[in-house]
Amino acid sequence: MRKIKEVLRLHWELGMTQRQIARSCNLSRSTVSDYLARAKIARLSWPLPENLDETSIETLLFPEKATPNKKMQEIDFAWVHQELRKKGVTLQLLWSEYKVEQPQGYQYSRFCDIYRRWCKTLDASLHQVHRAGEKMFVDYAGQTVPIVNPKTGEPRSAYIFVAVLGASNYTYAEATLNQHLAFWIDAHCRTLEFFGGVPQIVVPDNTKTGITHPCRYEPDLNPTYQEMATHYDTVIIPTRPSKPKDKAKVETAVQLVERWILAPLRNRTFFSLGELNQAISEILKDLNQRPFQKLEGSRKELYETLDKPALKPLPAERYEFAQWKKAKVNIDYHIEVDHNYYSVPYQLIHKTVDIRITTNTVEILFKGQRVSVHTRSYHKGEYSTFHQHRPLKHQKYLEWTPERLVNWSESVGPHTVQMVEKILESKLHPEQGYRSCLGLFRLGQRYSNNRLEAACKRALALGAISYKSVKSILTKGLDQLPAEEIPPFSLTVQHSNIRGAEYYQAKEGPIC
Repeated sequence: MRKIKEVLRLHWELGMTQRQIARSCNLSRSTVSDYLARAKIARLSWPLPENLDETSIETLLFPEKATPNKKMQEIDFAWVHQELRKKGVTLQLLWSEYKVEQPQGYQYSRFCDIYRRWCKTLDASLHQVHRAGEKMFVDYAGQTVPIVNPKTGEPRSAYIFVAVLGASNYTYAEATLNQHLAFWIDAHCRTLEFFGGVPQIVVPDNTKTGITHPCRYEPDLNPTYQEMATHYDTVIIPTRPSKPKDKAKVETAVQLVERWILAPLRNRTFFSLGELNQAISEILKDLNQRPFQKLEGSRKELYETLDKPALKPLPAERYEFAQWKKAKVNIDYHIEVDHNYYSVPYQLIHKTVDIRITTNTVEILFKGQRVSVHTRSYHKGEYSTFHQHRPLKHQKYLEWTPERLVNWSESVGPHTVQMVEKILESKLHPEQGYRSCLGLFRLGQRYSNNRLEAACKRALALGAISYKSVKSILTKGLDQLPAEEIPPFSLTVQHSNIRGAEYYQAKEGPIC
């Protein structure tokens, strides 16, 4: 409209010819002639009325543009857009249905062109302004780098982790062997150490490594990822699912890393992860120091002046990687971790607990409270049990050992010691004699240790090595009788109905 108004001014106010006006305004002569003819039809004069704005002038000069296209009005592109989300529906099908209703309507190519232009009006991009030290965006590049095994020659893909600070675009990249949780967390730790501080927010995408359950409104973070954020006093805010524009910064950084770092390394052969990361580090330094094309300075300079002073300090120690899992306490008050077993208080039997597993420890929590910590074992089938975790009955039972039983018997007397030792020796396993020895202990509490010592002496003299024999002696009071008053022990029973061995020796023939 500025050129149209200039054409009218030059013609009516200065009286210039159409050829001069065309040369002055850098227009064709036919265009100047068209503008002047339209102004004459619209009955415009110079100077233009003050109440005419540019929209009104355009309406007067180009009335055909102000009239809506009837064909455009006849197409419900919102409906077309909704139908395309259905399985099997295409623009070709929708255009065919449109032509049935509107035979004089647009042809297919024009129909598609208008629809695509309509789609561009749906989602306008927001230009985000990132404050210094506020956000760090992280992601993995789509491109991988092969690492060749020097012994077998077999290649293995290395994945490229990329991080960028929002305000300065200061970039970090490194290679990892895979995208598992341990490598994901370690890459974050090294990134924060490279930046020399901690941002307020870390923005990943909805990768399964860090986000257990993606959600637009309340995503569920992996417990280890959440614990790492707590350790570094930052917060994890993942992007919305399938919304790469939410992390446009790192998308651009990934593109830069692929173009300026990975592409120059495409013809090199790497035999170790360390060798690859060394090469990436060298080129990364140049990337951060390269001047911007449209801005003053470089990523390094902006980082020094913007992000670095605003980052929070690193903690004194690096985060120790820990895995989390849930487990149900077994009836033996132990939980299982990698085929090893660790005790918890017996009151938690059948309860579900959280387990935090590090390289050296196994920490068990119930409702957020730590209830047990064990040294981690790497030999399958081992038990780690704390005595206080057992029920009181189990504790008392396990307190009795052969050594303790013998020590107790020494406090009673030498014959009791001899009885206990013989009972334990008579069993295939000493544990089988525990109950008999504990029975002797109970007899000492009931009848006194002096009587128990005497009873054991009587039983040993008779060769009756058992708890029942000692108990019988105490019950009948034989331990209190002088030795001469105790009936002699005989294996032969005298009775009138017993015929004796002589009878059977004299008898001939079968015995009926």
